[in-house]
Amino acid sequence: MGFFSRAKPVTDAKKIDELLTRGVENVIPRDLAKKKLASGERIRVYLGIDPTGAQLHLGHSVPLRKLKAFADLGHEVIFVVGGFTAMIGDPSGRDTLRPALTREQVKENFRTYKRQAEKILDFSSVTIRYNDEWLAPLTLNDIVKLASNFTVQQMLQRDMFEKRIKDGKPIALHEFLYPLMVGYDSAVLDVDAELGGSDQEFNMLAGRQLQSALKKRDKFVLTTKLIEGTDGRKMSKTYGNCIYLEDAPADMYGKVMSVRDELMPVYFETCTDIPMDEVQKLLASHPRDAKQRLAKEIVTMYHGADAAQAAAAGFMTADAATELHMRDGATLRDIANDICVSMSELRRLVEQKAIDLNDEALVSIDAPLAPGVLKVGKHRFFKLTN
Repeated sequence: MGFFSRAKPVTDAKKIDELLTRGVENVIPRDLAKKKLASGERIRVYLGIDPTGAQLHLGHSVPLRKLKAFADLGHEVIFVVGGFTAMIGDPSGRDTLRPALTREQVKENFRTYKRQAEKILDFSSVTIRYNDEWLAPLTLNDIVKLASNFTVQQMLQRDMFEKRIKDGKPIALHEFLYPLMVGYDSAVLDVDAELGGSDQEFNMLAGRQLQSALKKRDKFVLTTKLIEGTDGRKMSKTYGNCIYLEDAPADMYGKVMSVRDELMPVYFETCTDIPMDEVQKLLASHPRDAKQRLAKEIVTMYHGADAAQAAAAGFMTADAATELHMRDGATLRDIANDICVSMSELRRLVEQKAIDLNDEALVSIDAPLAPGVLKVGKHRFFKLTN
């Protein structure tokens, strides 16, 4: 559990407008959102997540940053962990059945999730709830009554269900219950607003419908933009195109530098705090200059200014490799300081086979080095000479 400030919420029109537009895909209904935020009353807003994986990437950061923005303006924010719904499996964006998790897997995943999310959120000012608190005790009679508020036709309107029917793929009955369950979250919490990625809009609107049916306060739904990965496809571990929050500074910097130019506007908007008027000026400059600023800004947010400066200084291509003179018999351990890598990172990179000498992975930090091109991670190159 957390706490929240009792200070009067910020009602500055410009800040409210930025809250409802920056990094935002949709607000439903927008008039209700503006009215609640301009009222001067503290509103209750929540973000729900099913901790189905161990690593958070920049795509995950977008709704987390929006939740922080609500907290910064003085509103009560709640972080709901899908202790129960993760065991059902969210069908959003899936053309196949999502594997369900055990309660133990959910708890373990959230410990890892929380550690990474703390790079963005101050959890001392956030209330954490697990939805198995209210979903697990529901009886079959309770579920039938809740389900009576929805129709099969509504559920079949979901894009992924339509696609599965067209492709002849099965839709499990329990997948219809997922929007019902997450909708019940907001009804139990009696919230004013819910945040989530744009792929969660259907689920969040189900919550709005259920709150209305149960005669709770009306809520608005705010969906955040989805960002694409380094290759222009949806950011996903499956595609290997993610920029993870716990990537080493140099790797994070290099990945951002590899993002396609046309993706920079949405990255600036959703993943940084740079004022949008300044963003427009940056985007009007040379693309490489803009991307360097973007990379440096993102690395600074997650690793600090010194790490960002070092990553920027070390970023290069093989053609521009820094020449490094070494003594005969020198090892990776010997040149760690010269290539600006700590011993712990050096060991990790070797274990991951992420250090190559002349296109061959090095297997020990104590193996003698030969002259040639040393590649450290994906974007650091050194020309070794005796």
